Amino acid sequence: MTIERTFVGLPSPTIGRAGAGGHPCQGLYHRRAGTKPKVAFIATHYQIDFAEHYLAEYMAERGFGFLGWNTRFRGDESHFLLDHALVDIGVGVRWLREVAGVETVVLLGNSGGGSLMAAYQSQAVEPNVTTLPGLRLAAGVDDLPAADAYISVAAHLGRPDVLTSWMDASVTDESDPVATDPSLDLFDPENGPPYSPEFLARYRAAQEVRNRRITAWVKDELARLSAAGYHDRPFSVFRTWADPRMVDPSIEPTNRRPNSCYPGKPERANRSVFGIAAACTLRTWLNLWSLDDSQTRAHPHLARITVPSLVVNADADTGVFPSDAAAMYDALAAQDKERHDLSGDHYFLTPEGARGELADLIASWLGKRFR
Repeated sequence: MTIERTFVGLPSPTIGRAGAGGHPCQGLYHRRAGTKPKVAFIATHYQIDFAEHYLAEYMAERGFGFLGWNTRFRGDESHFLLDHALVDIGVGVRWLREVAGVETVVLLGNSGGGSLMAAYQSQAVEPNVTTLPGLRLAAGVDDLPAADAYISVAAHLGRPDVLTSWMDASVTDESDPVATDPSLDLFDPENGPPYSPEFLARYRAAQEVRNRRITAWVKDELARLSAAGYHDRPFSVFRTWADPRMVDPSIEPTNRRPNSCYPGKPERANRSVFGIAAACTLRTWLNLWSLDDSQTRAHPHLARITVPSLVVNADADTGVFPSDAAAMYDALAAQDKERHDLSGDHYFLTPEGARGELADLIASWLGKRFR
């Protein structure tokens, strides 16, 4: 079976082609050679390149179209603005309908894309996204074409939620990566594992305090810079691989490997420069990572999704957990919704055949609803 991959590069209503030639909206459309699918997926992430998404060829083999789609923020999450990203996703949805001839568009929200695609559908059916003070709302964000189905795969509840649940609660000084409160140090054997309920309660509370402490500094700094005629500035957030569940598998038990996170051992990863939110600007923090200000949290958006919806949890995921899938399922307003748990890590690389099983589940679910 031959899978055709067509490159799609398009301008956005809010930004044109770059001087060097690249388009802000880019992706690859996958389909079986010689076919014109009537049902197709679009998958997008906040910043990860989804053009060659791991499910693309699996779904194309099963007769679907699959547009692995990137906004202008691929590889550039540090400048992310939600309204502009949604406009860019809308470019891909319109291309599927108007050029590819697709009749049924399925939003695939994988990993971080779960909340992003939920925000897209939410905005399309009931415009609700606002912008930060001093910025104009992106042109076209109030006129997005809605999709026909929503699927969440190994997805967390939003960028502020995942950052807060992963961030090291023992950090005492955001300007000093070494400054630590020993009583909250996840990696001090005196504290665990196993971790006591009292320690976990203090730890989770301190994580939220840390997120809000950064937000307070961001707002003060933005006001200071604005008064001096500046627009923004970059900064770093460190030590963001410290979710107790990564270290202690007895907390929310699954089939995941113990003492493990996506980059490897949590203690080592937590001291590296490869964490989420490692590169930020003040405005992007408020737009993307702040618990109180970001509109990338999934819950309010899921409450506006009424199209058929599917939530899939990977039971060996080391960064997204069954409680995330349960919360997403519960928050969906759709009457027609299902939740499934499958064997697999975050990317369904293991066990052998996991990706095929996931693709079969999705194809069967869609086949019962869209023919």
